[in-house]
Amino acid sequence: MNNEITVKSEKIFEGKIINLRVDTVELENQKYAKREIVEHKSASAILALNENNEILLVRQYRKAVEDFIYELPAGILNIAEEPIECALRELKEETGYNAEKIKQIYEFYTSPGFTNEKCFLFLAEGLIFSSTKFDEDECIETITVNKEEAIKMIETGKIVDSKTLIGMLHWMNSCMS
Repeated sequence: MNNEITVKSEKIFEGKIINLRVDTVELENQKYAKREIVEHKSASAILALNENNEILLVRQYRKAVEDFIYELPAGILNIAEEPIECALRELKEETGYNAEKIKQIYEFYTSPGFTNEKCFLFLAEGLIFSSTKFDEDECIETITVNKEEAIKMIETGKIVDSKTLIGMLHWMNSCMS
C-alpha cells in the first residue's frame, strides 16, 4: 500500500488553536481525492493519583458537545513547551496540585481520520495541593474518584472523553493493587 501524495494544499481557516486545510491527494490507483485536515496543537493530559489511589477529574462545559463533561486535567502545549512541562502546568492550573513524580505513559493521536492532534498522557503521583490558577475562560470543578466510582462513570456514560477513557483504563489495569 502506498502513501497518498499531496498535490495541492489549501488553507481554509487559521485560528488560535486550530487551522483547517483541504488537501488534494493522488491515490495509488492514480485517482484524486480531497482530505479535510484540522491542524491542532499537541496536548498533554494527566492521570493524577492521590495518596488514596483515587484519580482527579475536572468537570467543565465543552461547547463543542454542548454539555458538561468529566475529563482528566489537560491542555495544549505552549510554543516551545515540552509535553511534561505542559502536564505539570495544566495540573497546577486546573486542580491546584503539584506532583512529586510524573512520567509519560502514552502518546497517541486523538482522531487521526481528520486531525493531527497528538496527546501525551502522563501519570502524576505525590500530589501536593497549593492553589488553582484557572485561565480566565475556564470554570472548572475538580473531583476525586475511586476505582468503583470510575467504573460506574464509564458504564453509565458519564465519561465520554477519549483521553480520559484511555487514562482510566490504564489506571484500572496497571496501577491498582
